[in-house]
This record gives sequence, structure tokens and C-alpha cells, in this order.
Amino acid sequence: MNQYITGSMIKALREKQGLTQNQLSEKLCVSDKTISKWETGKGYPDIVFLEPLAKVLGISMTELFMGEQITNANVSANMQKVKFYVCPVCGNVIYSTGQAVINCHGLLLQPQEAEPCDDCHAVLIEKSEDEYFVQIEHEMTKSHYISFIAGIYSDKVEFVKQYPEMNAQCRLKIAGLKQILFYCNRDGLFKKEIQIIY
Repeated sequence: MNQYITGSMIKALREKQGLTQNQLSEKLCVSDKTISKWETGKGYPDIVFLEPLAKVLGISMTELFMGEQITNANVSANMQKVKFYVCPVCGNVIYSTGQAVINCHGLLLQPQEAEPCDDCHAVLIEKSEDEYFVQIEHEMTKSHYISFIAGIYSDKVEFVKQYPEMNAQCRLKIAGLKQILFYCNRDGLFKKEIQIIY
């Protein structure tokens, strides 16, 4: 069933909370027959029940709408697993260090898949004392540009916003830098693994 929530999910989450159908019905002020209908797919919760249902089941509203529970397996917040999400409507950029459900302008955003740099998206890196001067060889017009450059470190992400009609460049501290990611508004996310420059 392709609704905003599945009956099997309601049942599984109810059982995970250690609730009977009757107990859940009491918390939501509905009959246990209503809960049974939801769980068997013979009916769906009315919109007024969504927020209280999510709260009782211990999940977010977004998870409820998606019909699946999101669990973060990346509990150690490994920066090498950072994910970037870019809204195609407004260009908003969000990043997470684990699995996330990101919505912007009513759209469910998918994490960008980083590709290795190519000839059209070359990265120039120069060492300057304790920093790298990073420059992306790319046009920077209002319709085709680099949106951001990000340095991925062992313990942080350094995010540098870029703007059309300016040079795509930034300075990133050398210590701990593992990878450089940058986003082209037409071609997507690119990555450059860092080899220490002496």
C-alpha cells in the first residue's frame, strides 16, 4: 500500500512501544476497532491523528509520512560519511553526518552522490603555510556555477558558500583535511581526495 503510512508500520511500532491496540486507542481517543482498521490497511488515520500518533509511536512526522522508520547507523558521526542535500528549487544546502530525512519546498531531497573530478571540474590546490588555497576551474555565470566548496576533516566539515560571477575558490586548513567536495549547479557533487602537498 502506497499511503503516507502503512498498517504494518503502525503495528510494528505499537508493539515496539509495548502497547496493545486498546492502549493505543485510549491514548488517541479512538476505538480499538479503528486501530485494527489502520493496522490491516482497511482505513487510514485522519490528518488530526498524525501528530499524536507519531508522538505515541516514538517517531517523527516525516517518518510517519514516508511510511518507514529512519535509524541512524552512523552513531559515531564519521565525517567521511557526510551527506549533502541540495534543494533544486531554492539552492538550499543541508548536510548531515548520518542518515537523515530532508525536505525543502515540499520535496524529499536525496543525498548527492559525489563523483571524481573530471576535466570540466578540475581542482587546483596550492599550499600556503598551514592552509591550502583551493580553486575550481569552472565558469561562474548566473546560470552555471559552483555553489559551494566543503573541506571534509576527520572531525568537522568546513563549508564555504560560492557565488556566481565570483571566482570559485577558498582557503582550507591543512591539518586533518581528508577530502574536498564541491557542487556544480548543473552537474552535481564532485570530490577530490587529498594527498598531502609538501
